Amino acid sequence: MSDRATRITVDKQKNSTSQDLALAIAQGADDRKGGDIIVMKLTEVSYLTDYFVTVTGFSRVQVRAICQAIQQKTELECDRSPLRIEGQMEGMWVLMDYGDVIVHIMLPEEREFYNLEAFWGHAQRIHVP
Repeated sequence: MSDRATRITVDKQKNSTSQDLALAIAQGADDRKGGDIIVMKLTEVSYLTDYFVTVTGFSRVQVRAICQAIQQKTELECDRSPLRIEGQMEGMWVLMDYGDVIVHIMLPEEREFYNLEAFWGHAQRIHVP
């Protein structure tokens, strides 16, 4: 096995945890200039998922671009694809379901109206490097 193949395998193993996936998602969103990126750990407060990642996109085009960037990053670095994506055509609120991580990419109006951070306010917030 070549060094390059070994590195890729090690990187995929490194990113195999839910938190590593959530942080890779946050980085993918940041790569497309997503705003106000928040990672919340839900393991202590909900059985739905381990992490939520919420991101603001400032136009429908940017919301879709963030979604695509996240998909590419998680496939390349974590060997993971979303189980389901909703709202991509409309581009106002895209939900990406990875099972253990759920991603919400929203326009500012939707994010303010639904205020997921307040609803899950008792969840632990994870620092995004």
